[in-house]
Amino acid sequence: MLDLHLLPKVRDSWSFLYVEHCIVEQDDSAIAVIDSRGKVHVPCASLSLLMLGPGTSVTHAAIRTLAVNGCLVVWCGEGGVRFYAQGIGETRKANRLIHQAHLCSDPRLRLAVVRRLYQMRFSEPLDESLSLAEIRGMEGIRVREAYRLASKISGVEWKGRSYSTQKWSAADPVNRALSTANSCLYGVCHAAIVAAGFSPALGFIHTGKMLSFVFDVADLYKTELTIPAAFSAVSEGIADLESRVRRKCRDLFTERRLLQRIIPDIEVALDASSTKEEAGPSDVDTDGAIAGSLWDPEADLVPGGVSYGLESKEDDRVGRHNP
Repeated sequence: MLDLHLLPKVRDSWSFLYVEHCIVEQDDSAIAVIDSRGKVHVPCASLSLLMLGPGTSVTHAAIRTLAVNGCLVVWCGEGGVRFYAQGIGETRKANRLIHQAHLCSDPRLRLAVVRRLYQMRFSEPLDESLSLAEIRGMEGIRVREAYRLASKISGVEWKGRSYSTQKWSAADPVNRALSTANSCLYGVCHAAIVAAGFSPALGFIHTGKMLSFVFDVADLYKTELTIPAAFSAVSEGIADLESRVRRKCRDLFTERRLLQRIIPDIEVALDASSTKEEAGPSDVDTDGAIAGSLWDPEADLVPGGVSYGLESKEDDRVGRHNP
């Protein structure tokens, strides 16, 4: 029996699949993608993220199959560039989300996470005396150097980051390639974050967006993955650019074992190793209808699923019956 309390092994999954102008339907215990060229079977149990682009129709049965197999579904714009909606992850416990919210709500703890997130981008230790503004300046230099190096290696001219989602075709090829590559990275990081039980909205460096934490995590990998992939794709020509960028990202994510790295990196940044969801007789309940605990200001937690209006509370667990 599938235990929805257990953390899915995201590291063992494929990264993502982007589809557009097609029909997605259930196919036995998996799904199938159907377009004018035919039908392709997709083993969704091995997939972390399905990105549904324009012109996509998906059946209710297919969505249910994807959810049961722990595959995050994202509805996005053309090429995966704009984000519209998402499904839910597979984990059903909130201890990691509570830990994240605690860190995000305390300025002192939040600053410590921010410094760790920045430190993870640099090979050398950051001096403790550096202010956050100084660290941001160092990060800006690091990213500009990554663009300069990618331009030199690929031979693609770099004039700076400039694009508009409202005027997609007006951007130069390398900016379109970067946006496409980053969109793929955001989707994969988003899938891992939700699967691990964290919130994509509770960011530390970034704030105010529903994907703030996705941006925090994705920034750990851009100079290694999406910047080289985008410049490399443009150096090979601009025909079918967005599609080639997505394929390069898919291959590079697999080669660099991105899915194996995201959740451990989050645990380091949030000092969340103690919040791992270990299975055990005390925290695994096979009845998914049983409620969780209730918060109480004096007792901290009291049992959920109890009718507290009754005189006898011992045998009145909701959904359970005595033999």
